[in-house]
Amino acid sequence: MTEKERIADYIRSLDRGNGPLLDRIEKDAKAENVPIIRKETSAFLKTLVAAKQPVRILEVGTAVGYSALLMCRVMPEDCRITTIEKFPPRIAAAKENFRAAGEEKRITLLEGDAEQILLSLKETYDFVFMDAAKGQYLHWLPMILERMPEGGILFSDNVLQDGDVIQSRFAVERRDRTIHKRMREYLFCLTHSEQLQTAILPIGDGAAVSVKIR
Repeated sequence: MTEKERIADYIRSLDRGNGPLLDRIEKDAKAENVPIIRKETSAFLKTLVAAKQPVRILEVGTAVGYSALLMCRVMPEDCRITTIEKFPPRIAAAKENFRAAGEEKRITLLEGDAEQILLSLKETYDFVFMDAAKGQYLHWLPMILERMPEGGILFSDNVLQDGDVIQSRFAVERRDRTIHKRMREYLFCLTHSEQLQTAILPIGDGAAVSVKIR
């Protein structure tokens, strides 16, 4: 086990859990290979939401609703989440989990293609959690920035791709080279945009936190 793995294990050992329902959702998702936010990253997400105290949250990539329900635990009572998912089995699971948590009134699940939905949105969101198709992050970024006010936070998960993003494109599997290229372009865009102040953190599978400054 590497030092990084030992540190991650220690951080996970300090986690106090998120209640029986969320702990069960997390366990079931792992057993069924449903990609959800990693434990150490989830603590960071909750901390950011608790600090920001947003009014409206946008989530791109609902999966089974785990991360949306995590945010519900720490966001203000009058905050509302809009979350986007296109995969029918995950939509059904997320709806059931929202119902079980009693959060149907605070979470709106929009079903369908993220691009089409992002283009149709009219509200602004002071916190955005991006956790969907990694190869589309760069494509979605202008649409998301249009919906963010100054001071809004964009949290992009899984940006280091288990370390692949730091490799030469020729060192990664051929089938992964397109997403590798797009993620490197996305991270360059986040860190060089005059609209954003961004930090990239080696937590979980990599997280980028960007604040819209103009």
